[in-house]
Amino acid sequence: MRELVISSPAKKNAISTTVLESLASSLREAADEPILLTGAGNVFSAGLDLTEVASFDLTRARRMFVALESLVQVLFDHPAPTVALVNGHAIAGGCILALCCDVRVATLDPSARIGLNEVALGVEFPPRVMALVRYRLSPAAAERAVLGSQLLDPVGAREAGLLDEVTSDAAAVARARLEALARFPRASYAAAKAALHRDALAVPEAELQRFEAESLARWVSERTRSAALRALGR
Repeated sequence: MRELVISSPAKKNAISTTVLESLASSLREAADEPILLTGAGNVFSAGLDLTEVASFDLTRARRMFVALESLVQVLFDHPAPTVALVNGHAIAGGCILALCCDVRVATLDPSARIGLNEVALGVEFPPRVMALVRYRLSPAAAERAVLGSQLLDPVGAREAGLLDEVTSDAAAVARARLEALARFPRASYAAAKAALHRDALAVPEAELQRFEAESLARWVSERTRSAALRALGR
């Protein structure tokens, strides 16, 4: 078992391009080892690094979203069991990384907030990220999670389909779930997972081009920059 920790010098393990690229590199190095994904301290991740978002130009934004969608694909398709130990806030991009994992176990702490609040922030999901949400959640649950843009406590997030289990000893339970899955023959687990996931995150080229031509511009707009700075208290 390999433990991957989302850790960032930014507050609440905010996810920068560097963090995304580092996690993807660590996953590739892990080959077919089972993965426990968690956050440093008492936070899983509160989402993308808004300081970086506030500094976006098209080149920087493109690099971040290539890194994000690459990590989403690699983590979703990892050929061994993956369990997210959601040890605190898992917001926006943080919630997305948890959804990539086969199983999601979270703290019972009612102060933790979990959800997909991109719509409330005025930005659009990258295409493969939206495909992941649609795969993990039922159509009705996906619509509520995305359009409602709510940040839920762990019990509410479990009821919404964003988590599998909520417990007072999340670390022990998450490790037990990973160990149980890791006992299965690795080749058969990998083959079944690949069959289940085949084409799940496939996106038509036209949709990729539309995101590049239209949506990326909104991510680098003054409106998004101002929203990021307000969220940072600046």
